[in-house]
Amino acid sequence: MSATRLLPALLVTLSMAFPVDAEPLKDRWNLESIYADAEAWGGDARALEKDLEAFGECEGRLGSSAGRLKGCLDRYFDLRRRLERLSSYASMKYDENTKVAASLDLKQRADILYTRFGEVTAFVDPEILAIGAGTIDRFLRQDPGLATYRHILDDILRRAPHTLSKEGEALLASASMVTGAPEDLYGILANADMPWVTFEPEPGKSMLLSQSTYSRYRGSTDRALRKRLFETFWPQWQKFQRTFGVSLYSQMKRDWFYAKSRNYPSSLAAALGNGNIPEKVYHTLIEQTNANLDTLHRYFRLRGRMLGIEDLRYYDIYPPIVDADPEIDIEKAKRLVLEAVEPLGEEYVSVMREGFGSRWMDVYPRPGKRSGAYMNGAVYDMHPFVLMNYNDDYDSLSTLAHEWGHALHSWLSNRNQPYHLADYSIFLAEVASTFNEDLLLDRLLKEAKDDRERLFYLGNALEQYRGTFFRQAMFAEYELKIHQAVERGESLSGERFSEIYLDLLRRYHGHDKGVMTVDDLYAIEWAYIPHFYYNFYVYQYATSIAASSLLAREVAAGDIEARERYLELLKSGDSDYPYELLKRAGVDLASPEPYRALVRRMNEIMDAIEEILDGRKG
Repeated sequence: MSATRLLPALLVTLSMAFPVDAEPLKDRWNLESIYADAEAWGGDARALEKDLEAFGECEGRLGSSAGRLKGCLDRYFDLRRRLERLSSYASMKYDENTKVAASLDLKQRADILYTRFGEVTAFVDPEILAIGAGTIDRFLRQDPGLATYRHILDDILRRAPHTLSKEGEALLASASMVTGAPEDLYGILANADMPWVTFEPEPGKSMLLSQSTYSRYRGSTDRALRKRLFETFWPQWQKFQRTFGVSLYSQMKRDWFYAKSRNYPSSLAAALGNGNIPEKVYHTLIEQTNANLDTLHRYFRLRGRMLGIEDLRYYDIYPPIVDADPEIDIEKAKRLVLEAVEPLGEEYVSVMREGFGSRWMDVYPRPGKRSGAYMNGAVYDMHPFVLMNYNDDYDSLSTLAHEWGHALHSWLSNRNQPYHLADYSIFLAEVASTFNEDLLLDRLLKEAKDDRERLFYLGNALEQYRGTFFRQAMFAEYELKIHQAVERGESLSGERFSEIYLDLLRRYHGHDKGVMTVDDLYAIEWAYIPHFYYNFYVYQYATSIAASSLLAREVAAGDIEARERYLELLKSGDSDYPYELLKRAGVDLASPEPYRALVRRMNEIMDAIEEILDGRKG
C-alpha cells in the first residue's frame, strides 16, 4: 500500500525575491491551521510513534475474522492519514524558508517516521495474500463494513506475484534509506556543488551562471546572448559527464533491482504495474509521438518564420514567438482563472474562489523559500495547500491555473471518497492541471485586444504542447532505452548516455531534415533532467495533456455530459484503477485517438497563427 500522497513540484517559476516585510499575510498560506507550532507537531509525532508500535498487535491476526481484518485496516489507514498530516506540515514549513534549521529537523523526523511506518506495516500485504481470495470473499460477505476496502483488497491480491514475504517487504522498506543515494548525489552535484562560472548577460552586469540564470535568460530575445548562454552553460555539465553517468547508471540499476526483487520482467512493467497501467499506454504514446513528428517540425519551421531565423538552432526554442508578455498581477490572475473554469460549474468555481480568499496559497517568492510550484492535498481533513512563486507574468498565470487544477482535484476527491480511496494516481493528476490551462487559453483568446496578443497566447499554447507532450515523450523514450540497456546487461557510461540522448534529440528536432541544427554540445542535456531519477514518471505529463486536451475541447464546447463525466473523474479518487477511471471519462490512452486529437489541436492553432500572419501580409 502506498504511504504518500504528496505531489511533487510540477512547474518552476523563476523570479526575483518578494520583500518579506511587504508581503501581506493574506498572501501566505496558513500552516497554523494544521499545527499551532512545532511543539504541537512533536506531540502528535510522539503519539504516532506509540501507535505504530501498538500496530504490531495486528500481525499474525488479520485472517482470524472479518472484524479483525476491518479493524486492522482501519488502524493502518488512520496511521497513514496522521503520518501524511505530520509530513505535509513539516515539508511545507521547510519550504516556507529552507534556511531554518528547525524546519529541516521536522522534515527529517517525518522522513524517519515514513521509514518506520513502512517497516512496521510490512506484514500487511503478505498476510492478506496468505489469507487468500476465497477467505477474503467470505469476509466481505460476513462484514458489510469491509466492503469499503474491496478495491484495495482486490489490488493486493492482484499483485500477489510481486509481493514478498513479510521479511522481504520489511527489507525493501528498510532499503529505501540507502537506495535514494543516486538521486541525492545528483541533487547535491547539480544544485549545490556545481562550480558555476561567471556570465555577463549584458556589459557591466556579471553573475554566476547557475540553473536559475540559464532558465531566466534562455528565452531572451537577443539571439547572440542565447548563443553565448548555451555555449557557456552546457560545457559546465559536460565537465561532469562521467560523474552524472555513474549517478544515473546507479539509478537505472536501482530500478532494475526493485523490479527483479518483485518478479517483474522489466523496470517499465514494475513502474506501471503498481497502478495497473497497461504497458500499451506507454508504447502507444511513443509510437504516436514518432508518427507525428512532422507536426512538431511544422511548429519549429513556424517558430523560425516568426522569429525571422532561417537557420534555426537548438538555442532558439525558448524565446516567445511574439514578445508581448502582459503584466498580470495576482488579483487579475485569480479573476482570469475563475472565469476560465466557469464551464465546470458553480461548485467548482465557488470552492476555488474560497481557496483564493482563505489563505490556502503561499503566493510570492522570498529569500529562502523553495522555488517552483506545487500542490499538497495530503491533509485529508482540511483543504489543499498551494505553493507559488508568482511573478506577475503569463507563466505565473498559467502555473496558477495548473496548480489549482490539482487543488480542486484533491478537494473533490477528498470530499467524495473515504481517506483510503482519495489518493488519486499521478497518472490522473496532470489531467486536472493541464485541463485548466486549456480552459485558460480559451478565456485569454476571448479577452485578447489585438492580433499581437492573440499570437502571444497561441504561441504559448504551442510551446506548452511542445514542452509537455513532445519533449516529455522524448524523455519517456529515452528512459525506456536506457532502462532496457541495463536490463540487457549493458554498462552505461556518461558518454554512452550522451550518445543515446543526442540521437533522440536530433530525431525529434529534425536535425537530419534540415529543420533545426542540434550541435554535439547538447548531448549532455540528459544530465540536467532530474526526472530521470523518478522511475518512469515523465510519460504521465504527455499522456495527461493528451487526455485533458480531448476532454477540455468537449467541455469548452458546452457538452454537459462530458463535463459531468470529467467532474466524476475528479471525484473518483482511487476508487478504481486510473486507466479505467479515465476510460469511463471518455479517454482510452492505450488507443491512438487522444494523441491524434492533440496533434489536430496543435495544427489548428498553427492554422490560426498562419491565417493571422498571412492576413497581415496581405
